[in-house]
This record gives sequence, structure tokens and C-alpha cells, in this order.
Amino acid sequence: MQYQITENQIILNVKKSNLFVRGTMFLFAFLFFLFPLISIILSISLGFGMHIGYFIILFIFGILGFYLLRIALWNTFGKEVIEISNTQINYIADYGWFKDGKKHIDILESKSDPIVFEIRKIGYEEELKGALTITLNEKSIFCVTKMDIPEIEEVIDHLKNHKKLQ
Repeated sequence: MQYQITENQIILNVKKSNLFVRGTMFLFAFLFFLFPLISIILSISLGFGMHIGYFIILFIFGILGFYLLRIALWNTFGKEVIEISNTQINYIADYGWFKDGKKHIDILESKSDPIVFEIRKIGYEEELKGALTITLNEKSIFCVTKMDIPEIEEVIDHLKNHKKLQ
């Protein structure tokens, strides 16, 4: 099962990619931070002096390293947390080392309008994979965890029967 349900929380876990791929991503993320620093230190120690190009290279490799680290963390520890309270639905993308993509939908603003839970199909049709979408009026929460459609239907059934959403 790729999800966990508690009273006020639904956790959608990302399927981990294989160890070799994750290890390679972590290695390159580490090297993208390390190589520019070593190059700058060596260049300065060999007497080439300090110039603006060092900062540009450090900035570019830092962004690339951070992006690779983020992908590696998502593929290792990634999960989406949907918290349900009386007033709102909160969504958080949890990377293990940090959280991102915080969104919320206020339920009280439009109590008369129904909350729509949908399956957004992903990939090939024969794979029967999709992702959860929660919509109220104009606001939507798009989950990115790729799950089997029957599992998403179980999550939707739980959400539709949740006492705080009725």
C-alpha cells in the first residue's frame, strides 16, 4: 500500500527508485557543490586571483546541485501529507530534510459547494496509474504521487466519508 490514513491525515508515499539511481543522484548533487569549491581554492592558491567568474560558476553549480539533491531526496524520502481540519485542507510535499509546496483550501469560505475528488490519469492507459486532485471552487490541490487507480479510489472513498468534510 502506498498510502497511510489516520483520523486527520492522509500520507501518500512516493515509490522509491532503485538504489543505484538514488546513489548516483546524491553523488552528483554532492559533486556539484564540491567541484566548484575545490576549483576556486586551487585556482586562487596557484595565483590566478579572484574574479567574478568564480561566483557565477559557484552560483550555477549550486543551483544544479540543489535541484539534484531535491530530486534525490524526493525519490528517497518523498511523501505528500494531506491534513484535514474543520476549517481547511492542508497539503505539504515532504522531502525528508525539508518541506515544500505548502497549499491549503479553506472549507468554511464555501461550505455549500462540494469538494471534488478526482483521479488525474498519468502515464500509459494500460498502466492504470494516476494522481489525486482535490478541488473546491477555483482552488485545487494536485498531488504528484503516482499510484494505482484502485488505491486512489480507496483514498477518495475515505475522503468522501470523512466526518470533517461532510
